[in-house]
Amino acid sequence: MMSTARRGLGRGLSALFDDEELVGPSGASASAAPAAASAGQAAPACGATGRVTLSVTQLIPGPTQPRNVFDDATLKELAESISAHGVLQPLLVRPSKVKAGSYEIICGERRWRASQKAGLHDVPVIIRDLDDTQAMEIALIENIQRESLSVLDEAEAYIRLMNEFGHTQEKLAGVVGKSRSHIANTIRLMGLPENVRKLIAKDALTAGHARALITAADPEGLARVVVEKGLSVRETERLAASAEGKAGSAKAKTAKPVKDVDTRALEQDITERLGMKMSIDLKSATKGTVKIKFDDLDQLDVIVQKLVAMGARGL
Repeated sequence: MMSTARRGLGRGLSALFDDEELVGPSGASASAAPAAASAGQAAPACGATGRVTLSVTQLIPGPTQPRNVFDDATLKELAESISAHGVLQPLLVRPSKVKAGSYEIICGERRWRASQKAGLHDVPVIIRDLDDTQAMEIALIENIQRESLSVLDEAEAYIRLMNEFGHTQEKLAGVVGKSRSHIANTIRLMGLPENVRKLIAKDALTAGHARALITAADPEGLARVVVEKGLSVRETERLAASAEGKAGSAKAKTAKPVKDVDTRALEQDITERLGMKMSIDLKSATKGTVKIKFDDLDQLDVIVQKLVAMGARGL
């Protein structure tokens, strides 16, 4: 089962919902699987797998759900769509270990909630026999790939994948189809002050604004300026890189072009790796200078050793 799930993740989560024949533990195909209570038949026995229909009362939310908030307005829109067209994509579930006869939702909790709002009594599902690790990984990746997932929930999902499954940023980038710099900058959002994260959660700040605040010396003060003045992402980036931005000034002045978020993130990444301050000075789109500050010859030796070691590891 592990190899099947891993292969599915590598090919994209659509592999879990494709039209191939699904086979249960006994070898019976999904076409022979019993349908839902709407047809007056018994629910499938726990441990069975395949594409079936289940009563909404047989489904329970799973602990792997990375989404912390379900917006009422978007749920209402989804419920209206389901009322008109039905549930177009089946939910992914597994037999519950804590409630006999029930199934834990791995992917599709929004569809389940919206289906109840739409008055549906049963929904199409795919039952998979997944262990806890597989269930959590699939749920996180499925939600990360959905544009509607908030940037903070996305950051928490990346952190869980790294901490609980040993994913590197490079591996995450390949799995979810994002750039490594996007992964790194999104994770760094969790280091912003709590009050700034609350503004992000309330949509008072966009993901672009939030990423611009990462390198500001006073992100909370600058965040207040951004909200009060309705500054654009570009204006926020300029203030974050300027002396006024570092002091939390309320003035949004015009400034010469500054380093973008990815360049500043790279500076911070290399500074952390070396343990010494470094900067990237861009002269043009393709040329520039890298500067590393050292205070004595011992530090210079450390810089040389670390650069050689990083090169040997392919970093």
